[in-house]
Amino acid sequence: MCALSSAAYADGTTSESAQPAGQRVWTVTIGGGTEYGPRYEGARNQSFSFVPYLDITRFGEAPEPSPPDDNFGFPLIDWHGLEVGPVVGYNTGRSTSDDSALEGLPNIDFYVQAGIYAQYWLVPDRFRLRFEGLQALHENYGFVADLSADYFQPIGSRIILSVGPRLSLADTAYMQNNFGITPEESAANGTLAPFNIGGGLKSVGFMVSADYRFTDTWSLQVYDKYERLLNEVADSPIVSDIGSANQNTVGVTLRRSFEISF
Repeated sequence: MCALSSAAYADGTTSESAQPAGQRVWTVTIGGGTEYGPRYEGARNQSFSFVPYLDITRFGEAPEPSPPDDNFGFPLIDWHGLEVGPVVGYNTGRSTSDDSALEGLPNIDFYVQAGIYAQYWLVPDRFRLRFEGLQALHENYGFVADLSADYFQPIGSRIILSVGPRLSLADTAYMQNNFGITPEESAANGTLAPFNIGGGLKSVGFMVSADYRFTDTWSLQVYDKYERLLNEVADSPIVSDIGSANQNTVGVTLRRSFEISF
C-alpha cells in the first residue's frame, strides 16, 4: 500500500537532500476512515465499519499513487517498475450477530493474513498491474489470490482519480469456510441446505477512487468498490438464500504523513 505523503512537496520535488546525515529517515502515513458495505462476504445486510490505514516508505522516494484496497506491503525488490515483497492483510470474519439467519453455522473469527505481492508499472505512475497472495494465519481459513489493474489520472496538482477491474480466487479451505455448509450445520440451522464447494474463481469487480491532497501531509480518499460473486460461490445458500451476489462498498479515509528517523 503506497501513499501520497510528505516525501513530495507542492512543486513535485522530493526531500531526499534534506535527510539528516548518518540517519535513516522514513515517511510514515497513518489514518483511518469508515466503510459502508456488506456485514460479511456474501451478505445482503450492510453496515458501517472502521478501516485503518498504514504505509511506510523510504524518505525521499518518489511517491506512488495507490487504490484503497491495496493491503500493506513493503518492496524487497524494486527494479524498473517491478516491485515484489511481503504483504499483510486482515479479514473481519462473521458471526450470528451479523445475521440471525446464520444460526447453526460456525463463526469465522477476525484473522490476520500474510503473503506476497507483486506489481508492475506498465506506465510509471499511470497504469499498473498488481497481484496479492494471502494465507490466513489463524485456523485453516484458507488462501486468497487477488489480481487488479489500475489507471491513475491526475487532475491538477492535488487530485488523483483511479479506476480498474478486480478478480479474486480462493482455495477450497477459504471457500468451504465462507460459503460451504456441512450436513450437521444444515441440521443445526434448520433452513439452509447442505452445500459443498471447492476452490476457484470467487469474484470479479471494479473500483473507482478519488484522492485529494490538502497539504504535503494531509490527504483524503473516497472510493466505491463493486464485486460480483460468481459460479459456486453465488450458488451457495449463504449467498443465494439469505445474502446477495452483488457486493458494493463505499468508503472514505483521512491520512496524515510524517517522518521518523533513527
